[in-house]
Amino acid sequence: MQHVAFIGLGSNLDQPSEQLQRAFIDLDKLPSTRLLKRSSLYQSAPIGYLEQPNFVNAVAQISTTLTPQALLKSLLQIEHSHGRERTFQNAPRTLDLDLLLYDDVQLHEHGLTIPHPQMHLRAFVLQPLLEIAPDCTIPAVGLAEYALQACQHQTLERLADVL
Repeated sequence: MQHVAFIGLGSNLDQPSEQLQRAFIDLDKLPSTRLLKRSSLYQSAPIGYLEQPNFVNAVAQISTTLTPQALLKSLLQIEHSHGRERTFQNAPRTLDLDLLLYDDVQLHEHGLTIPHPQMHLRAFVLQPLLEIAPDCTIPAVGLAEYALQACQHQTLERLADVL
């Protein structure tokens, strides 16, 4: 059975825009998965640990037959292939892939929460999400459009398309 999922992408090390471009390709190569849409790239300031470079972020929409758990495992493998190291929370990273939404599923288990628990608080997730899914609803939160209005204080810059 085909499922629709949204993946948040972020990077602030080793040519972040190129990291995201390669990650879009990697997502499309996952087993039983197809990249449906990808947002523009956006630059945002770091959150939490501030002494690091700005991030480049995007969102991808995919169609997949993978379960949420198998998809998360695949996302972690892609991060690893890009040299991701988890040194401390909010640390700089070559690639971060977050499973944001998976159909209308609400799930909370060890290591996996859907929808992503912080997505409705982050303009760098919501703006690219709304670019590719303007009517998106976040289960248990509501319209992503309304969540973005609450994040207007967060600075976000759309980058020129790099293909």
